[in-house]
Amino acid sequence: MKRLLDMIAAAAGLVVALPVIVVFSVLIRKQSGASGIFAQDRVGKNERVFRCYKLRTMRQDTPDLPTHMAGSASVTPIGKFLRRYKVDELPQLWNVVKGEMSLVGPRPCLLNQTELREERRSRGVFDVRPGITGLAQIEGIDMSEPARLAEKDAEYVQRQTLASDLAIIVRTIIGGEGRGDRVRP
Repeated sequence: MKRLLDMIAAAAGLVVALPVIVVFSVLIRKQSGASGIFAQDRVGKNERVFRCYKLRTMRQDTPDLPTHMAGSASVTPIGKFLRRYKVDELPQLWNVVKGEMSLVGPRPCLLNQTELREERRSRGVFDVRPGITGLAQIEGIDMSEPARLAEKDAEYVQRQTLASDLAIIVRTIIGGEGRGDRVRP
């Protein structure tokens, strides 16, 4: 049931969001000279690697690091806006349509986040699809705290329901405590 709802909502959301994605992609390209869509390998369900799509929020020369390890100077002016209002996540609706992600679930991590991967593996977090938003994000827990994040992700996996997913989506839209992964000053 969750997969069917994800697919329907993501497809509809993608149709509505496509003009926004296109406009911001053009603005990003004008500002940075780089592609507006950023693709990066992430770890998904059953630890399968997939290409995750986002609107580019960091300079093109930023190293392939978790966000909390990148310096704040790496975030572009338009990227600050996109991250604050979570607009940068809109292209991930395509990942949901493809079945690589869900609307709600643990945020997908990078291949090089070995501590987080080990913590998630030991707690069964990789048994579900990663999400565009999740319980940890609305509670302000980011990837800079791997054990705490994996613990909250496991709590989501154990307690997930359609009602809790809808509540997480609503809290994401109206502004949960989280404002995206922090970056180093």
